[in-house]
Amino acid sequence: MKRPVFRFAPSPNGELHLGHALSALTGFELARRLGGRFLLRIEDIDTTRARPEFIQSIFEDLAWLGIEWEEPVLRQSEHFADYQAAAKKLEDLGLLYPCFLTRNELAAFAAANSDARDPDGAPRVTRADLDISDAERARRRENGERFALRLDMQRALSFVREKTGRGELFFSEWDGNSQCRRVQASPERWGDVVIVRKEIPASYHLAVVVDDARQGITHVTRGLDLFAATDVHRLLQVLLDLPEPVYHHHRLITDATGRKLSKSARDTSLRAFREAGMTPQDIRRLIGF
Repeated sequence: MKRPVFRFAPSPNGELHLGHALSALTGFELARRLGGRFLLRIEDIDTTRARPEFIQSIFEDLAWLGIEWEEPVLRQSEHFADYQAAAKKLEDLGLLYPCFLTRNELAAFAAANSDARDPDGAPRVTRADLDISDAERARRRENGERFALRLDMQRALSFVREKTGRGELFFSEWDGNSQCRRVQASPERWGDVVIVRKEIPASYHLAVVVDDARQGITHVTRGLDLFAATDVHRLLQVLLDLPEPVYHHHRLITDATGRKLSKSARDTSLRAFREAGMTPQDIRRLIGF
């Protein structure tokens, strides 16, 4: 059998917290148990928020936890051309279209369509909602107006039906032990997701599937908060002829109110725990590992 390949892929826009420790340790220990490889990937496509000091902090925190990874470490900011090539393939298939919505316009759309939300709670936009002709899109594009590229979800699903001969998409969800179940993906609930952002030649959805394929990832371990995103990732894998990994979505670390820990909320970082005198064993106990 092919040797399993796991990865941990943090974004360097803040310091790691206990949730990251759980995710990194889950992948690392599963790789070690199965005799697999463990890779580290720096997801820094958002160059406006990524900071070199946060990358260094990631290395230090993981090493302190006793986690080892293969070199070299892949940095997404060095591979924009690959994401552009993948987007070009989707565009050549007629599956992408330019969206000129500004932040204010998107907020207004969300206010007027409060029941149209994607699984993350963001406005669920479709091509029909935008009320703009293809000719007008072409004119505005030629005039140099900034735009994002969205996936025409209905066309994409039709393409998949023609390509595979079936209308359903599935992914494999592994429990980390002996059980693996097939889950039906529902990418349509996301609407026309952004594939290329206005300011960045990629999106999380596009970059993650391209890089998982590039690195030969066989097992994607990540938090339950990304379970629904697998709908989109499985769709993109089929559209781009990329291999299908197995997924393991682990539990989340939450605070006393049930809120998921996050960098934006400035939850206590691993560095702060370390500087307070805690040990890696203390961290493992804290996260119930």
